[in-house]
Amino acid sequence: MVPRLLLRAWPRGPAVGPGAPSRPLSAGSGPGQYLQRSIVPTMHYQDSLPRLPIPKLEDTIRRYLSAQKPLLDDGQFRKTEQFCKNFENGIGKELHEQLVAQDKQNKHTSYISGPWFDMYLSARDSVVLNFNPFMAFNPDPKSEYNDQLTRATNMTVSAIRFLKTLRDGLLEPEVFHLNPAKSDTDTFKRLIRFVPSSLSWYGAYLVNAYPLDMSQYFRLFNSTRLPKPSRDELFTDDKARHLLVLRKGNFYIFDVLDQDGNIVSPSEIQAHLKYILSDSSPAPEFPLAYLTSENRDIWAELRQKLMSSGNEESLRKVDSAVFCLCLDDFPIKDLVHLSHNMLHGDGTNRWFDKSFNLIIAKDGSAAVHFEHSWGDGVAVLRFFNEVFKDSTQIPAITPQSQPATADSTVTVQKLNFKLTDALKTGITAAKEKFDATMKTLTIDCLQFQRGGKEFLKKQKLSPDAVAQLAFQMAFLRQYGQTVATYESCSTAAFKHGRTETIRPASIYTKRCSEAFVREPSRHSAGERRPSHWPGYTGFDRHLFALRHLAAAKGIILPELYLDPAYGQINHNVLSTSTLSSPAVNLGGFAPVVSDGFGVGYAVHGNWIGCNVSSYPGRNAREFLQCVEKALEDMFDALEGKSIKS
Repeated sequence: MVPRLLLRAWPRGPAVGPGAPSRPLSAGSGPGQYLQRSIVPTMHYQDSLPRLPIPKLEDTIRRYLSAQKPLLDDGQFRKTEQFCKNFENGIGKELHEQLVAQDKQNKHTSYISGPWFDMYLSARDSVVLNFNPFMAFNPDPKSEYNDQLTRATNMTVSAIRFLKTLRDGLLEPEVFHLNPAKSDTDTFKRLIRFVPSSLSWYGAYLVNAYPLDMSQYFRLFNSTRLPKPSRDELFTDDKARHLLVLRKGNFYIFDVLDQDGNIVSPSEIQAHLKYILSDSSPAPEFPLAYLTSENRDIWAELRQKLMSSGNEESLRKVDSAVFCLCLDDFPIKDLVHLSHNMLHGDGTNRWFDKSFNLIIAKDGSAAVHFEHSWGDGVAVLRFFNEVFKDSTQIPAITPQSQPATADSTVTVQKLNFKLTDALKTGITAAKEKFDATMKTLTIDCLQFQRGGKEFLKKQKLSPDAVAQLAFQMAFLRQYGQTVATYESCSTAAFKHGRTETIRPASIYTKRCSEAFVREPSRHSAGERRPSHWPGYTGFDRHLFALRHLAAAKGIILPELYLDPAYGQINHNVLSTSTLSSPAVNLGGFAPVVSDGFGVGYAVHGNWIGCNVSSYPGRNAREFLQCVEKALEDMFDALEGKSIKS
């Protein structure tokens, strides 16, 4: 299994105040066609973004060995050290030189982009649980706007406004501002827009602003991952103007853009969604959506059968739809139910291959569930934040709005699929597999209320480091060992950057965890005080690219990759990911290995949230109890209190 990468994305605050872009409004009473009108064109910085550097081989090997140190005994470590020395002075050196030469010939992209697409698209496991994560929205602050029809209409309109703003180059470029008082101002924007695109990044850099890669954004819309034998393909048709809506496993489409590319009036969209919500059609006996949860080769074969059975046009409509809106017929009971429903649901009411599914439950609980091969959390979180902000601050309709008197029976098309016996058998088998797998997944949540980012920053501590240390302490308490741990971070500051791995388990976190868990009485509160112990980073993608290159050239796999220690450090028992946004309620994903935990977390101003998944053999609830104990112990130490056993 391959780690999914729900990114520790750059936090982006809502654009409000004097520096915010002006919002154009149409002549009518509803919102306009755009979210914003950026002074700087959306892709202005793209051409001048710096290229992702390939680390020196000796640096990669040094970091790799440092990350291995807490996971191996002395004998194992000496063997791994020897494998590394042989690699660095032999085949690794040759592969590295070839990778650098290849990178120089492909200056339009990054050295990791191609191999990373290959990794995702060649994986044959189901995308459900193995790759696709979710992010759940906070409720609309105005409770009456959480009505399902109202929220579905408002979020759909805001999503289409995002699409138009992006495509017309009016979306603010994604920039990480270290000194927003200088760089996030109209004055700077008016100046930088006249700097040629080939130089614009340097202008931003001079004021401590770092534009981020936006090459993935076009795949947000009209895009689907198509199953193919051996390697899937990404499909995008930006000419399509229709929305795909799923309800009770039934498929509906209607246009949300007119022939001139303008957004259909919100009252018409509301009317069509109301029509779909009132449709009394039963759920299909053989729900087609189950097929998107299948092994990719099985799904590829069944898709061919679907095409040859007269369903080509209907599938094209599904694949090319702007996005997939999923309307669920039940309310959400609690956070655990929210996580299960948004991560996998019952398999009938999601098209897991779409770039994203916007899911809205009966009570207005909403989430984005996304397919991961096309892009990472930076693009999805930007979309997520903008949709939440626009739909809550300037909603297209109110709960009192009346739907247009449109003839939805004509405008809304229900897609019907012709199913042969072989396809029915395939759907039944996919359902059985789906149901059996989902029964094995456990999810539990923690909200630690004693403190969060504000308290930890006053203690001059990294909130993320404290959270990661809590996971190390928790696993040590629960299972008595330190294991391979994965935390994703973004390399979107570089052209076609994707992600890199932070390795939070270090010899320092191991020692600190042991002091807290095994010998608390032997250490004073001061000695147990958490400190800045950075994880190791910057070697995973380099080693991955070298391995990919060896395979592409038909070279026998170097012994470094056959070392059991290499397999162990890539068997990420603790797969962790965080994101910070006022729009996010919680996010989550499944473990990346059968004996692992999937840990989604966020350190808020005054509390810490954690959403953990596990399969049989691991206990998510018990792990969270150990996380809570670890956080209590650290807060006690920071306040000079003795630790309770």
